[in-house]
Amino acid sequence: MGYKAGNLRNALEQTYGDFIVICDADTRPFPTMLANTLGYFRDPDVAWVQTPQWFFDLPAGERLPLWLKRRLGTPFGWLGSAFEKLYGPVTLGKDPFANDPQMFYDVIQRRRNWANASFCCGAGSIHRREAVMEAALRSYSQQISQEHDAVEKQIRKLTKEKQIDSSISSNLRQEIIFDTEFTPYKFHVSEDIYTSLILHSDTERQWRSIQHPQIESKMLSPQDLQSWTVQRFKYSGGSIDIFMNDNPLFKKGMSLKQKFMYGASFWSNLSAIWNIIFLACPIVYFLTSIAPVSAYDTTFYMHFLPFVITAELAMMVGTWGIAGYQGKTNFLSFFPVNLKALWTVLRGKKISFPTTPKSRQQGRFLHLVLPQIAVLALSAGSMGFAWYAYSAQLFGDYSLGGLILNSFWALNNMMAMWGMIAAACWSPPASNEPSQVNVEELNYGID
Repeated sequence: MGYKAGNLRNALEQTYGDFIVICDADTRPFPTMLANTLGYFRDPDVAWVQTPQWFFDLPAGERLPLWLKRRLGTPFGWLGSAFEKLYGPVTLGKDPFANDPQMFYDVIQRRRNWANASFCCGAGSIHRREAVMEAALRSYSQQISQEHDAVEKQIRKLTKEKQIDSSISSNLRQEIIFDTEFTPYKFHVSEDIYTSLILHSDTERQWRSIQHPQIESKMLSPQDLQSWTVQRFKYSGGSIDIFMNDNPLFKKGMSLKQKFMYGASFWSNLSAIWNIIFLACPIVYFLTSIAPVSAYDTTFYMHFLPFVITAELAMMVGTWGIAGYQGKTNFLSFFPVNLKALWTVLRGKKISFPTTPKSRQQGRFLHLVLPQIAVLALSAGSMGFAWYAYSAQLFGDYSLGGLILNSFWALNNMMAMWGMIAAACWSPPASNEPSQVNVEELNYGID
């Protein structure tokens, strides 16, 4: 009961050290973990340090020439080699679930250090016991006071009394204290980020957080789409629940920079709303010839193309060259899980889930990607229909520019959907071993 927060509370009750290291069941800390992180706590305002999570079991994948040669023969292997000379290395089956967290930890989290808004991600973090307990006691006191005031307000409304007798009020407070459970870590599906919010909003102590750059532990990643779905539903649902019920934008004690940083994290979990629109726009155009813009003329392309190119270049510079395309397509094809999490929270239902399996679940999981299959089929079918209707002048008011742009748009959407569909059918080769990457190579030296 109480998710992982219940286990953390139990551990705190049975230990007495000044610092707490949080590990999941599959976390394997390196011997250097404390030696490389405890120095941050020389600053008495540092409440916790988060280290990057490294999934050492990500599939290494297979290069395109070898894949073609194994499946279709040597001539196709030569064709794959020729393609790579023009395009660059292509690896198939490498991290099909986009589990690699490099973009998140090395770019997003570390960029938040300057705003003191890097939040705790659970496993691989080190906490100052004093900070956790102080924040928990303050939160506990506030919760009791809020519940006491709410109950007294109801009593006054029922009895028509302006004031409640002090003895009744005192007894009422004692009952609320007795019924309210004290927990250092919030009983929540996303107890890590919730605790971060509480600590960052502490106006008296003004606790700081640090995202440490080096990897100090290794852990396991989901190895099938079913396990991945369970994990992402938990992440998305927990974030949306906090956004709806304890929105950091309205939380006292946080700076404007912190509110924007936390708000961006939670806002991204509402992406199902605009992703559905993004996926539907080219399909609607192909089937009806109703364009999402007024005209696909020269003026449109003169504004659109420079914007897209400069935005991509800015992203490349801002992310230090870390590849992000798979993450973008994964984010787009994530919409069914995201939408389910959003609908669950809006209905007031509890985000419940089994423990994320760390061993591969057998079978294919096409039933989990039926929405993605539908988007891919509708995009391909409607695009073929529109081009035929334009060439034969049988239907609609299509323009060549509109068809070209929306075709590229639809192809991008189809590639995103295909990545998730392929992940549903993916299974590791019999000879596949977890990728044994040197840890020194993973500490990218970004300062």
